[in-house]
Amino acid sequence: MTGTVRSDQARIPLSNPKLHIDVVTETYPPEINGVSQTIAMLVRGLRANNHHVFVVRPEQLIDQQHKNNTATKPDFLVKSFPIPLYSELRMGFFSKKKLIKRWIAKRPDLVHVATEGPLGWSAVQAARELNIPITSDFRTNFHAYSSMYKLGFLEPLIMAYLRCIHNKTDRTMVPTAKLQQALHIKGFLNLSVMPRGVDTAHFSPMLRSETLRASWGAQPEDIVLISVGRLAVEKNLDLLLRSYEAARTIAPTTKLVIVGDGPCRTTLEKQCPHAIFTGIKRGADLAQHYASADIFVFPSLTETFGNVTIEAMASGLAVVAYRHAAAGELIQPGVNGLTVEPENETAFISGVMDTVMNKTSINEYGQAAIATAGQHAWEEIVSRTELIFKEVIEGHTRKSNCHNKFIIPT
Repeated sequence: MTGTVRSDQARIPLSNPKLHIDVVTETYPPEINGVSQTIAMLVRGLRANNHHVFVVRPEQLIDQQHKNNTATKPDFLVKSFPIPLYSELRMGFFSKKKLIKRWIAKRPDLVHVATEGPLGWSAVQAARELNIPITSDFRTNFHAYSSMYKLGFLEPLIMAYLRCIHNKTDRTMVPTAKLQQALHIKGFLNLSVMPRGVDTAHFSPMLRSETLRASWGAQPEDIVLISVGRLAVEKNLDLLLRSYEAARTIAPTTKLVIVGDGPCRTTLEKQCPHAIFTGIKRGADLAQHYASADIFVFPSLTETFGNVTIEAMASGLAVVAYRHAAAGELIQPGVNGLTVEPENETAFISGVMDTVMNKTSINEYGQAAIATAGQHAWEEIVSRTELIFKEVIEGHTRKSNCHNKFIIPT
């Protein structure tokens, strides 16, 4: 009897354009955060291209409210628990046995692990045991967050964990070339740059509303600064408030609109009673808030990408940010926005003040930003992701077939 092809090898023919993909993620709509929205857009794009995509994620408290919402309903749920310091979000329990059972019954061509929590770890372990190709995303700087919450002593352990989980996958996708270089130095393997996309039909300067601006107390000639995101310590929002107060010294009618919610909201409201706090905004309402402002101020240094940056650019805003993550990749200072060196708070505040004082620059930056965002439409990102998925599957098949040639006949 000669050696035969193992039943657990990747089974996708190289000519087959349709894939069966299981996407494993700790967060997914109806939750609102950059990671969940990005993953949902990828899933939607892959399905639109006729791939069979199944979402594996933890149970959420709001699932019951959305049980009839087929747009956000997951295909496969696991038990969950609250994330420390983020009680409104939940992680999946370790679920290796449950995933193995699922994938034996309905084997995917590829498992894509979008987040690195216990559920993601379980998926990597299960897929490796079943010899299923695996890709992953490096999405959140957990190691950087640890220092923000006075848990810096855990940073080496967190980085070691992240390196371990990603190096067990066939390919890790990162959003910027700079992050790719940084992770390579730290021992991460098989890295590919995959930028995040933006829905340019949804985020548009055409949604600008003078009625909304008037509700903020802004006259047509007034400058409106906007911030969008979670109100938490890692977002460096103290610098946002200081930049706003500095801008008001030279342009007293300048407004600040803060979109989002989080544990720091009460403190921020006390620190800056002049700012407008809108809470969380979704869909067309969020897009209208972006488009109705003038300058997007983004002082965060803990992003792996920062979807809000490219959303603001697509909305026609002038962006002032640190030369980091998406801003570092997409913004050409003085052309389509303004960036300064990370941690140079004086330069950051000056950048906001200079932009507020120059309405011509605001308009020029905004127009150029729209053009830049147009190069990152989701259709292109989905197509590039498809190519990586197929490349990984083909490489996995070749390795499996090569291994099978050396099976000893019985």
